Amino acid sequence: MNRNRALILLVVAIVIAFVVSRFVYRQIQQASAVKPIPVTHVVVAAKPLALGTPLTAQDLSLVTWPAGTPLAGSFTRIQDCVGRSLITPVAQNEPILEAKLAPREAGVGLPAAIPVGMRAVSVRVDDVVGVSGFAMPGTMVDVMATGQPQGSSDSLTRTVIQDVRVLAAGQTVEQDKQGKPHTVGVVTLLLTPEQADQLTMVSTDSRIHLALRNTIDTKVVKAEPVFKSPLLLGGAAPLHLGGGGGKPRPRRVARAERPAGPAPYVIEVIRGDKKTDQTFSNQ
Repeated sequence: MNRNRALILLVVAIVIAFVVSRFVYRQIQQASAVKPIPVTHVVVAAKPLALGTPLTAQDLSLVTWPAGTPLAGSFTRIQDCVGRSLITPVAQNEPILEAKLAPREAGVGLPAAIPVGMRAVSVRVDDVVGVSGFAMPGTMVDVMATGQPQGSSDSLTRTVIQDVRVLAAGQTVEQDKQGKPHTVGVVTLLLTPEQADQLTMVSTDSRIHLALRNTIDTKVVKAEPVFKSPLLLGGAAPLHLGGGGGKPRPRRVARAERPAGPAPYVIEVIRGDKKTDQTFSNQ
């Protein structure tokens, strides 16, 4: 009797163990079964590309992209981008978007990166006034000019153009006064037609300086010109531009007040039950 009961319990235990193991196996299978995510392809830059670069098939590559989160303005075929020029620099593996490309009819090279109504003007700068090589394409700069106004014996520096974009930066070889070749820096700026005229005018007989600014700082400030003499002499009266043909004239300085003399003497005099103060001059 006891043997039969033990046999029955053993069979029940085996059945329960089988059912539990089967259930656990199915749960593991369901947990490990991952549904494949639908993907598509997006055109990206195969290497860093500069502004104005006409795209070729070797400049581009395809990467997988989740189909459920489409990238606005992207391309799925390399041939749709070939032959168009970049209007902004792109980094390696950065998606190529419609907003970063010039229209096909705009041509290739730097002219394709110039928006309608704007102008590109190149100016000579050296490594120092060109903010030591940091004036790279895409950065924002202010343009300052240093020169001597006509009819003035003093030189000045003033900001002539503010918050303009650098389109290109490079070097060129020119000859100095002795005919010897030397390398100079050239920076190309994106300007309005009015700014292009201003820069061309001041660059003819002035030295051009670039001041690097934060790309999100678009505030245009009113900057007064700085003259050389009062800046170096220190105690000289500051100069400013007057209305007489742009000649500098000294700013009127208030006359200094005469220093006060020594304080008078005050003596307390007691007469009976009365006290009085007598004042005597100290001069």
